[in-house]
Amino acid sequence: MDTEAVRSFVRAAEFGQLQHAADELGVTQQAVSKRIAALERALDVRLFTRTPRGVELTLDGQAFLPHARGIVAGVDRAVAAIRPGSRALRIDVLGLRSAQAVVLHDYWRSHPEIDLDVVTLRVTDPREAVAAVQAGDVDASFRSVTDPATLPRDVRMVHAFDSALELLVGPRHPLAAARTLTPARLRGHRIWVPGIAPGSEWADFYDQLTTTFDLRIDAAGPNFGNEVLLDILAASADVATLVGARDRYLWPPGHDLRRIPIAGPTLAYPLSLILRRANPHPGLRAVIDHCAGLAPSPAATWRPSWALSPGRGDRPVDAPP
Repeated sequence: MDTEAVRSFVRAAEFGQLQHAADELGVTQQAVSKRIAALERALDVRLFTRTPRGVELTLDGQAFLPHARGIVAGVDRAVAAIRPGSRALRIDVLGLRSAQAVVLHDYWRSHPEIDLDVVTLRVTDPREAVAAVQAGDVDASFRSVTDPATLPRDVRMVHAFDSALELLVGPRHPLAAARTLTPARLRGHRIWVPGIAPGSEWADFYDQLTTTFDLRIDAAGPNFGNEVLLDILAASADVATLVGARDRYLWPPGHDLRRIPIAGPTLAYPLSLILRRANPHPGLRAVIDHCAGLAPSPAATWRPSWALSPGRGDRPVDAPP
């Protein structure tokens, strides 16, 4: 299919005038008319009816228009993607203090010449992030779809890196003096993780974690943000939370909070990148390679059932009985 003919059709539909479409495209009206006629022959339908005022879409033309716009947008993205420096690499992260943002910042510090745009879509349903990738709103999203078989054919998901979990507690908590902890030692303690959104990949992650290791994890109450959470932990003798080892958390010195690694096995949140299957931004390859070069997880690492294979020799392990 002639993509310039499709572009001419879209512009004619938007303007309702072949001459206006021709002016927009920098060609003659005759050229636009010939392109649309050739497109109608290729599709074996009439896309427009000619009127004294210009052109109007037929029913077939109305049905074809949204798909034609997608074709034009895809071509534009493809062309832009192979032009060095034509546009910034736009990547969605869950938060600007999240492990994904930290890793991207480390990558950018090593490659300051890269035009990188880090954004936060603020959506909890991973399907919305997939739609944003499909639409070209972002080039990639650090999200995971727990059933990869449901992904649309035009996007794919690749393993980025594992985020090992740590227990974050205040100085009065009974586990505060520990250097490391096993999952078994967390049993019976209240682990509060506010903001677990139903239907999100992290909701499924915590469900599996709770079931596998018999933990007490809840998201009771409203989520007032990290600052309030840290205040509560500092004052509490029985509340803890889980954070990623690379996540950034800042608190006043008087809080005296402790981040305690978990091992035997390590508990890992698998972070994936969702990107377009065809014509991805050329800058993504280097980001994926950077993530693959991070230190691998220990051999004894637990991941949820939907985790993609890291492909670095480390493997998931079953939880201890």
